[in-house]
Amino acid sequence: MTDRPERPLFGLFLRTCAMLLLSTMFMLVKVAGESGVAAPEVMFWRQAVSIPTLLIGLTLTGKIGVLRTQRIASHARRAAIGTFGLLCNVSAAMLLPLAEATTLGFTTPLFAVLITALVLREHVGRWRWTAVVLGFAGVVIIARPGHVPLSMLGVAAGLGAGLIVAAVSFQIRDLSRTEAPVTCVFWFAFYGTSFAGVLMPVYATRHDAWQWLLLVLIGLSGTGAQLLITLALRHAAVATVIVMDYTALVWSTLYGWLIWDRLPPRVIWFGAPLIVAAGLIITWREHHLSRAISPATALEED
Repeated sequence: MTDRPERPLFGLFLRTCAMLLLSTMFMLVKVAGESGVAAPEVMFWRQAVSIPTLLIGLTLTGKIGVLRTQRIASHARRAAIGTFGLLCNVSAAMLLPLAEATTLGFTTPLFAVLITALVLREHVGRWRWTAVVLGFAGVVIIARPGHVPLSMLGVAAGLGAGLIVAAVSFQIRDLSRTEAPVTCVFWFAFYGTSFAGVLMPVYATRHDAWQWLLLVLIGLSGTGAQLLITLALRHAAVATVIVMDYTALVWSTLYGWLIWDRLPPRVIWFGAPLIVAAGLIITWREHHLSRAISPATALEED
Protein backbone atom coordinates (compact mmCIF):
# COMPACT_ATOMS: atom_id res chain seq x y z
CA MET A 1 0.00 0.00 0.00
CA THR A 2 1.51 3.34 -1.07
CA ASP A 3 1.37 6.52 0.95
CA ARG A 4 -1.20 9.06 -0.18
CA PRO A 5 0.65 12.03 -1.79
CA GLU A 6 0.16 15.32 0.01
CA ARG A 7 -1.81 18.07 -1.71
CA PRO A 8 -1.28 21.03 0.65
CA LEU A 9 -3.15 23.61 -1.42
CA PHE A 10 -6.21 21.38 -1.64
CA GLY A 11 -5.93 20.70 2.11
CA LEU A 12 -5.84 24.44 2.80
CA PHE A 13 -8.91 24.93 0.59
CA LEU A 14 -10.85 22.19 2.40
CA ARG A 15 -9.92 23.57 5.82
CA THR A 16 -11.04 27.06 4.76
CA CYS A 17 -14.38 25.65 3.58
CA ALA A 18 -14.69 23.83 6.92
CA MET A 19 -14.22 27.10 8.81
CA LEU A 20 -16.88 28.75 6.66
CA LEU A 21 -19.33 25.95 7.49
CA LEU A 22 -18.41 26.04 11.18
CA SER A 23 -18.91 29.82 11.31
CA THR A 24 -22.21 29.37 9.50
CA MET A 25 -23.28 26.81 12.09
CA PHE A 26 -22.57 29.18 14.97
CA MET A 27 -24.37 32.01 13.17
CA LEU A 28 -27.41 29.70 12.85
CA VAL A 29 -27.07 28.73 16.51
CA LYS A 30 -27.24 32.40 17.49
CA VAL A 31 -30.27 32.99 15.28
CA ALA A 32 -31.96 29.91 16.75
CA GLY A 33 -31.25 31.12 20.28
CA GLU A 34 -32.76 34.51 19.51
CA SER A 35 -35.85 32.77 18.13
CA GLY A 36 -36.38 31.01 21.46
CA VAL A 37 -34.67 27.62 21.02
CA ALA A 38 -32.76 26.60 24.19
CA ALA A 39 -29.07 25.69 24.05
CA PRO A 40 -29.54 22.03 25.16
CA GLU A 41 -32.08 21.48 22.39
CA VAL A 42 -29.79 23.03 19.79
CA MET A 43 -27.04 20.74 21.05
CA PHE A 44 -29.31 17.68 20.73
CA TRP A 45 -30.37 18.39 17.14
CA ARG A 46 -26.83 19.34 16.12
CA GLN A 47 -25.82 15.76 16.94
CA ALA A 48 -29.04 13.96 15.99
CA VAL A 49 -29.02 15.24 12.40
CA SER A 50 -25.50 13.85 11.94
CA ILE A 51 -26.52 10.24 12.53
CA PRO A 52 -28.85 9.66 9.52
CA THR A 53 -26.63 11.92 7.37
CA LEU A 54 -23.57 9.76 8.03
CA LEU A 55 -25.48 6.47 7.81
CA ILE A 56 -26.93 7.37 4.41
CA GLY A 57 -23.55 8.53 3.11
CA LEU A 58 -21.71 5.42 4.31
CA THR A 59 -24.41 3.10 2.97
CA LEU A 60 -24.37 4.70 -0.48
CA THR A 61 -20.58 4.45 -0.66
CA GLY A 62 -20.52 0.87 0.64
CA LYS A 63 -18.44 1.81 3.69
CA ILE A 64 -20.94 1.16 6.48
CA GLY A 65 -18.59 -1.46 7.93
CA VAL A 66 -16.17 1.28 9.00
CA LEU A 67 -18.45 1.95 11.97
CA ARG A 68 -17.49 -1.34 13.63
CA THR A 69 -15.35 -0.67 16.69
CA GLN A 70 -13.79 -2.48 19.62
CA ARG A 71 -13.49 0.74 21.61
CA ILE A 72 -17.08 1.61 22.51
CA ALA A 73 -16.12 2.71 26.03
CA SER A 74 -13.44 5.09 24.70
CA HIS A 75 -15.92 6.65 22.27
CA ALA A 76 -18.44 7.08 25.09
CA ARG A 77 -15.88 8.81 27.33
CA ARG A 78 -14.83 11.10 24.51
CA ALA A 79 -18.49 11.94 23.77
CA ALA A 80 -19.28 12.64 27.43
CA ILE A 81 -16.58 15.30 27.61
CA GLY A 82 -17.10 16.55 24.07
CA THR A 83 -20.84 17.00 24.54
CA PHE A 84 -20.20 19.38 27.43
CA GLY A 85 -17.74 21.21 25.19
CA LEU A 86 -20.42 21.51 22.51
CA LEU A 87 -22.79 22.96 25.11
CA CYS A 88 -20.12 25.55 25.98
CA ASN A 89 -19.65 26.41 22.30
CA VAL A 90 -23.39 26.76 21.72
CA SER A 91 -23.82 28.86 24.86
CA ALA A 92 -20.93 31.16 23.91
CA ALA A 93 -22.42 31.70 20.45
CA MET A 94 -25.79 32.57 22.00
CA LEU A 95 -24.47 34.84 24.77
CA LEU A 96 -21.66 36.68 22.97
CA PRO A 97 -21.25 38.54 19.70
CA LEU A 98 -20.00 36.07 17.08
CA ALA A 99 -16.54 37.61 16.62
CA GLU A 100 -15.81 37.54 20.36
CA ALA A 101 -17.13 33.98 20.75
CA THR A 102 -15.02 32.83 17.80
CA THR A 103 -11.89 34.50 19.14
CA LEU A 104 -12.25 32.86 22.56
CA GLY A 105 -12.41 29.52 20.74
CA PHE A 106 -8.86 30.17 19.54
CA THR A 107 -7.62 29.55 23.09
CA THR A 108 -7.60 25.77 22.53
CA PRO A 109 -3.82 25.63 21.79
CA LEU A 110 -3.14 27.59 24.99
CA PHE A 111 -5.07 25.09 27.10
CA ALA A 112 -3.38 22.22 25.27
CA VAL A 113 -0.01 23.56 26.44
CA LEU A 114 -1.29 23.86 30.02
CA ILE A 115 -2.59 20.28 29.95
CA THR A 116 0.72 19.08 28.52
CA ALA A 117 2.68 20.79 31.29
CA LEU A 118 0.42 20.46 34.34
CA VAL A 119 -1.43 17.18 33.72
CA LEU A 120 0.86 15.14 31.49
CA ARG A 121 3.97 16.55 33.17
CA GLU A 122 5.79 16.94 29.87
CA HIS A 123 8.45 19.55 29.25
CA VAL A 124 7.22 22.92 27.97
CA GLY A 125 9.86 25.51 27.18
CA ARG A 126 10.03 29.28 26.98
CA TRP A 127 8.49 29.63 23.52
CA ARG A 128 5.22 27.93 24.40
CA TRP A 129 4.98 29.47 27.88
CA THR A 130 5.46 32.90 26.25
CA ALA A 131 2.67 32.06 23.82
CA VAL A 132 0.34 31.10 26.69
CA VAL A 133 0.97 34.42 28.49
CA LEU A 134 0.53 36.34 25.23
CA GLY A 135 -2.72 34.54 24.43
CA PHE A 136 -4.34 35.05 27.80
CA ALA A 137 -3.34 38.72 27.72
CA GLY A 138 -5.45 38.88 24.56
CA VAL A 139 -8.36 37.24 26.41
CA VAL A 140 -8.18 39.90 29.15
CA ILE A 141 -8.23 42.66 26.54
CA ILE A 142 -11.28 41.18 24.80
CA ALA A 143 -13.15 40.69 28.10
CA ARG A 144 -12.75 44.46 28.65
CA PRO A 145 -12.56 44.56 32.46
CA GLY A 146 -13.56 47.99 33.73
CA HIS A 147 -15.44 48.85 30.52
CA VAL A 148 -18.81 47.81 29.15
CA PRO A 149 -18.47 44.10 29.93
CA LEU A 150 -19.32 41.10 27.85
CA SER A 151 -21.53 38.48 29.42
CA MET A 152 -19.23 36.81 31.94
CA LEU A 153 -21.21 33.60 31.56
CA GLY A 154 -20.58 33.82 27.83
CA VAL A 155 -16.86 34.44 28.36
CA ALA A 156 -16.71 31.48 30.76
CA ALA A 157 -18.51 29.31 28.19
CA GLY A 158 -16.09 30.39 25.44
CA LEU A 159 -13.04 29.63 27.58
CA GLY A 160 -14.63 26.39 28.76
CA ALA A 161 -15.08 25.35 25.14
CA GLY A 162 -11.41 26.07 24.47
CA LEU A 163 -10.36 23.99 27.47
CA ILE A 164 -12.62 21.04 26.66
CA VAL A 165 -11.67 20.96 22.98
CA ALA A 166 -8.03 20.85 24.07
CA ALA A 167 -8.74 17.96 26.45
CA VAL A 168 -10.75 16.07 23.84
CA SER A 169 -7.92 16.46 21.31
CA PHE A 170 -5.79 14.16 23.45
CA GLN A 171 -8.60 11.58 23.46
CA ILE A 172 -9.01 11.86 19.69
CA ARG A 173 -5.28 11.43 19.22
CA ASP A 174 -5.53 8.15 21.13
CA LEU A 175 -8.65 6.98 19.26
CA SER A 176 -7.10 7.80 15.87
CA ARG A 177 -4.49 5.10 16.41
CA THR A 178 -7.16 2.44 15.76
CA GLU A 179 -10.28 4.22 14.47
CA ALA A 180 -11.15 5.85 11.15
CA PRO A 181 -12.05 9.57 11.42
CA VAL A 182 -15.65 9.00 10.30
CA THR A 183 -15.97 6.32 13.00
CA CYS A 184 -15.06 8.88 15.65
CA VAL A 185 -17.49 11.42 14.20
CA PHE A 186 -20.37 8.91 14.10
CA TRP A 187 -19.97 7.55 17.62
CA PHE A 188 -19.52 11.06 18.99
CA ALA A 189 -22.85 11.98 17.39
CA PHE A 190 -24.51 8.77 18.59
CA TYR A 191 -23.47 9.14 22.22
CA GLY A 192 -23.80 12.91 22.16
CA THR A 193 -27.41 12.58 21.05
CA SER A 194 -28.07 10.08 23.84
CA PHE A 195 -26.51 12.32 26.49
CA ALA A 196 -28.27 15.47 25.29
CA GLY A 197 -31.53 13.54 24.98
CA VAL A 198 -31.69 13.32 28.76
CA LEU A 199 -32.34 17.08 28.83
CA MET A 200 -34.98 17.10 26.11
CA PRO A 201 -38.01 16.49 28.38
CA VAL A 202 -37.05 19.70 30.21
CA TYR A 203 -35.99 21.94 27.31
CA ALA A 204 -37.86 20.65 24.23
CA THR A 205 -40.58 22.99 22.97
CA ARG A 206 -42.87 23.20 19.95
CA HIS A 207 -41.29 24.88 16.93
CA ASP A 208 -42.51 26.56 13.80
CA ALA A 209 -41.19 25.71 10.32
CA TRP A 210 -38.46 28.37 10.52
CA GLN A 211 -37.06 27.00 13.77
CA TRP A 212 -37.06 23.43 12.43
CA LEU A 213 -35.22 24.61 9.34
CA LEU A 214 -32.61 26.30 11.54
CA LEU A 215 -32.10 23.11 13.59
CA VAL A 216 -31.68 20.95 10.49
CA LEU A 217 -29.23 23.43 8.94
CA ILE A 218 -27.26 23.54 12.18
CA GLY A 219 -26.89 19.77 12.09
CA LEU A 220 -25.95 19.64 8.40
CA SER A 221 -23.43 22.49 8.56
CA GLY A 222 -21.81 21.05 11.69
CA THR A 223 -21.53 17.58 10.16
CA GLY A 224 -20.14 19.01 6.93
CA ALA A 225 -17.54 21.01 8.84
CA GLN A 226 -16.40 17.93 10.77
CA LEU A 227 -16.05 15.88 7.59
CA LEU A 228 -14.15 18.62 5.75
CA ILE A 229 -11.76 19.03 8.68
CA THR A 230 -11.10 15.30 8.55
CA LEU A 231 -10.74 15.29 4.76
CA ALA A 232 -8.30 18.21 4.84
CA LEU A 233 -5.97 16.16 7.05
CA ARG A 234 -5.86 13.43 4.39
CA HIS A 235 -4.22 15.87 2.00
CA ALA A 236 -1.98 18.00 4.24
CA ALA A 237 -0.38 17.97 7.69
CA VAL A 238 -2.05 19.56 10.72
CA ALA A 239 0.69 22.19 10.96
CA THR A 240 0.00 23.16 7.33
CA VAL A 241 -3.78 23.55 7.44
CA ILE A 242 -4.44 24.71 11.00
CA VAL A 243 -3.52 28.29 10.15
CA MET A 244 -6.77 28.48 8.14
CA ASP A 245 -8.78 28.05 11.36
CA TYR A 246 -8.26 31.75 12.00
CA THR A 247 -10.30 32.61 8.89
CA ALA A 248 -13.32 31.80 11.08
CA LEU A 249 -12.89 35.30 12.57
CA VAL A 250 -13.40 36.80 9.10
CA TRP A 251 -16.62 34.85 8.53
CA SER A 252 -18.00 35.55 12.02
CA THR A 253 -17.24 39.26 11.64
CA LEU A 254 -18.96 39.28 8.24
CA TYR A 255 -22.03 37.50 9.63
CA GLY A 256 -22.16 39.90 12.56
CA TRP A 257 -22.16 42.85 10.19
CA LEU A 258 -24.64 41.45 7.64
CA ILE A 259 -27.18 40.00 10.09
CA TRP A 260 -26.85 42.06 13.28
CA ASP A 261 -25.32 45.23 11.80
CA ARG A 262 -22.52 44.96 14.34
CA LEU A 263 -18.79 45.26 13.84
CA PRO A 264 -16.43 44.15 16.63
CA PRO A 265 -15.25 46.90 19.00
CA ARG A 266 -11.69 48.20 18.75
CA VAL A 267 -10.48 46.06 21.64
CA ILE A 268 -10.94 42.85 19.67
CA TRP A 269 -8.46 44.09 17.07
CA PHE A 270 -5.91 44.37 19.88
CA GLY A 271 -6.81 41.16 21.70
CA ALA A 272 -7.48 38.83 18.75
CA PRO A 273 -4.02 39.26 17.14
CA LEU A 274 -2.40 38.31 20.46
CA ILE A 275 -4.45 35.09 20.70
CA VAL A 276 -3.89 34.25 17.03
CA ALA A 277 -0.14 34.95 17.34
CA ALA A 278 0.02 32.72 20.42
CA GLY A 279 -1.70 29.88 18.55
CA LEU A 280 0.65 30.24 15.59
CA ILE A 281 3.71 30.20 17.86
CA ILE A 282 2.50 27.01 19.53
CA THR A 283 1.73 25.41 16.15
CA TRP A 284 5.18 26.37 14.85
CA ARG A 285 6.91 24.95 17.92
CA GLU A 286 4.94 21.70 17.79
CA HIS A 287 5.83 21.33 14.11
CA HIS A 288 9.48 22.17 14.78
CA LEU A 289 9.77 19.75 17.71
CA SER A 290 8.08 16.94 15.77
CA ARG A 291 10.92 17.19 13.24
CA ALA A 292 13.69 17.33 15.83
CA ILE A 293 16.44 14.75 15.50
CA SER A 294 16.02 13.46 19.04
CA PRO A 295 14.05 14.21 22.23
CA ALA A 296 17.21 15.57 23.83
CA THR A 297 17.67 18.04 20.97
CA ALA A 298 14.05 19.10 21.26
CA LEU A 299 14.39 19.81 24.96
CA GLU A 300 17.48 21.90 24.41
CA GLU A 301 15.84 24.01 21.70
CA ASP A 302 12.40 24.54 23.27
